[in-house]
Amino acid sequence: MAESNKGNIIPGMRYRDAPEAIDWLCRAFGFSPHLVVPDERGGIAHAQLTRHRHNYAGFSATARGIRRPGQNARRGGRQHAGPYIVIEDIDEHYLQAISAGAEIVYEIADQDYGGRLYTARDPEGFLWNFGSHNPWA
Repeated sequence: MAESNKGNIIPGMRYRDAPEAIDWLCRAFGFSPHLVVPDERGGIAHAQLTRHRHNYAGFSATARGIRRPGQNARRGGRQHAGPYIVIEDIDEHYLQAISAGAEIVYEIADQDYGGRLYTARDPEGFLWNFGSHNPWA
């Protein structure tokens, strides 16, 4: 079976303030809105963001289902996974994230397995991993 040149694993995250999350993720990490579906209350039911034409990294941006503060990563919730996004010019991306105010959790560094990697936390506490190592290349 032929594989698509777009990613087929899409991280799902729930944000309390989805419009602000989308704006920040675009400024800090270079995403662009691909699909934004409003809900009946004037919020966002679902959103997909992309990086470049063939580098799909969508996510779910919705506050639906968040009932307790503990479910939010920033407010004491536990995050057990975070997306890894392959970035060609990782050093430029790192500087973009810093200039947008991203909290850098792990500074950019060369990795033993190849490539460079850094980890940043978004305003609601989710961890995002960005690296130049492409395991499919």
